[in-house]
Amino acid sequence: MTKPKVLISDKMDPNAARIFEERGCDVDVITGETPEELIARIGEYDGLAIRSSTKVTKAVLDAATNLKVIGRAGIGVDNVDIPYASGKGVVVMNTPFGNSITTAEHAIAMMFAVARQIPEANTRTQAGEWPKSAFMGVELTGKTLGLIGAGNIGTIVASRALGLKMKVVAYDPFLTEERAVEIGVDKVDLETLLQRADFITLHTPLTDQTRNILSRERLEKTKPGVRIVNCARGGLIDESALKDLLESGHIAGAGLDVFAEEPAKDSPLFGTKNFICTPHLGASTTEAQVNVALQVAEQMADFLVNGGVTNALNMPSLSAEEAPKLKPYMKLAESLGSLVGQLAHGNLTQISIEREGAAADLNGKPIEGAVLAGLMKQYSDTVNMVNAPYLAKERGLDVRSIRHQREGAFNTLLRVTVGTSQGDRSVAGTLFGNDTPRLVEIFGIGIEAELAGHMLYIVNEDAPGFIGRIGTLLGESGINIGTFHLGRRDTGGEAVLLLSVDTAISQDVIDKASRLEGVKTVKALEF
Repeated sequence: MTKPKVLISDKMDPNAARIFEERGCDVDVITGETPEELIARIGEYDGLAIRSSTKVTKAVLDAATNLKVIGRAGIGVDNVDIPYASGKGVVVMNTPFGNSITTAEHAIAMMFAVARQIPEANTRTQAGEWPKSAFMGVELTGKTLGLIGAGNIGTIVASRALGLKMKVVAYDPFLTEERAVEIGVDKVDLETLLQRADFITLHTPLTDQTRNILSRERLEKTKPGVRIVNCARGGLIDESALKDLLESGHIAGAGLDVFAEEPAKDSPLFGTKNFICTPHLGASTTEAQVNVALQVAEQMADFLVNGGVTNALNMPSLSAEEAPKLKPYMKLAESLGSLVGQLAHGNLTQISIEREGAAADLNGKPIEGAVLAGLMKQYSDTVNMVNAPYLAKERGLDVRSIRHQREGAFNTLLRVTVGTSQGDRSVAGTLFGNDTPRLVEIFGIGIEAELAGHMLYIVNEDAPGFIGRIGTLLGESGINIGTFHLGRRDTGGEAVLLLSVDTAISQDVIDKASRLEGVKTVKALEF
């Protein structure tokens, strides 16, 4: 049997090549090639191991006639055309957890630097001054650290902070009370965190839900004298507001390793008093680079030799035989997870995934992964069907998969129920004609709808005239309705309207809809 052949095209730890060889692969290490040289060479390889230098473009993928997997030693995959790779049947993997300790330690280092104004003190001392009286720092001991995001990196930061005798409060929608106790933090809402924290560190990806999470309004609500550190993603903080509040003294210090626009060569924050920064160094340690190199070699070799899939960004854990049958169920599952994730309020504590009828006889793991991927895409920009279960477990989310052999109203049914701090929320769906996903129930109200594109969800009192009012509002706003779906508990009671539209719905339209007579809830949805 011919061994799989792997090309390592970027500099990485030499032990990566050894792992490939020990696990049954032939490997070549050829770095620094031009795009044209890579295109000429890539056709003979089954796997391509890269870091950030190699650009895997359409031209490279077109030439990679034997390529089966691309492995990125690190998190970011901006240098890989993932959609085109998917179309070519090439799996793209990364190593999202190999630099967790390094990034956490950098956040702690930035906290110390901000607390004691180390960079400025160093600069002035080396300039021949002796400005001892100009710098009065603060201790970390006894201070309250507010974590925004308590996943893998946030948990490591918490453990280090507790070792420094800090008190730690954490805001994370997926953090359960049990997990908070386990890692030694006090679980709070965001408003409470802003009021209590002496230091704030961010450990969340950049998504629609987290973008500008520290907006001007929220920064103004922070405790006077707070110090803020961001080693996660640019775009989580309103940088203009941060500058203003640093200058006013409300924020005593800030340290950024990431910026909204990178490379940051002319940030308005530069030169601001009590502001320090580094050029995205969170993962830049020898140990982290070794870890991600070894991990990508292990993952790729396992895939090429044994068919195992770990941390794939574009492929679920499926066998060739299962894929055709499971594909429509996974589409339904991901849509239901996305729906309940967008609509559920309060902190999530558990999720139940029930399969009934024909669905009960299928492999539940891919369906579970699809539900979790849909759910957690509201909070993470790197989640997929492979790593979603791991992320859910890491954050303490109790996941339950239940099979029912009973016969119900539908030949096949999936039900997704999330437990939140405000109670359970449940949605259910089926397949029409065995391959067309449909929503059939939302929060206990029967409704039949396709979940796709831009949608508007409204809960209102069942009363005459409402449909006309919402239709008029959308028409006056230039929004064309594609489909219109209604459901209600009983006559005159609570009703649900779910409609698809041709364009995204602005906040202004949502605000106007929420002011219509009888409206209780309005939410724009995206699928």
